[in-house]
Amino acid sequence: MWDPDAYKRALDFAAKAHGAQTVPGGGFPYVVHLTKVAAEVMRACAEDEGLDATLAVTCALLHDSVEDAGVSREQLVGAFGAKVADGVEALTKRESVPKPERMLDSLARIAAQPREIAIVKLADRITNLEPAPPQWSAEKRAAYREEAKQILDALQGRCAWLEARLAQKIAEYAV
Repeated sequence: MWDPDAYKRALDFAAKAHGAQTVPGGGFPYVVHLTKVAAEVMRACAEDEGLDATLAVTCALLHDSVEDAGVSREQLVGAFGAKVADGVEALTKRESVPKPERMLDSLARIAAQPREIAIVKLADRITNLEPAPPQWSAEKRAAYREEAKQILDALQGRCAWLEARLAQKIAEYAV
């Protein structure tokens, strides 16, 4: 079971970090995306009692805080500890890596973390496979779906429930 106090602390932190940022193409406050990812993670944790649900849910809420909101690793360590900071760091694409290699780099770092971090990545892509922003071209949507397949393949064996859900979302994703 996840700790509701940890959830509230992480949600407050993420809401402050992301501020007025909105979900691209949707106009919703960015925190809506984060809570959708956390909801997927909570459902997965209900299916698999062997998971550290507090770690997974906390990382779900914070997963974009470094990449999209400029939060430092030190801030995460101070507020949530090294294990959460390590997870968020693995979920963060490195700007120093050439763009075509960023996802593979991140997936390799995720694979080296506890499986709770892979679950966050699976949940994030499930959430991101909602209808694409209308300005996306068919080519961009097709590339995004292919990247989702790459994520699914790389993280096989981490959470059967989320893997099945991601496979379904990939099949339904309009190109």
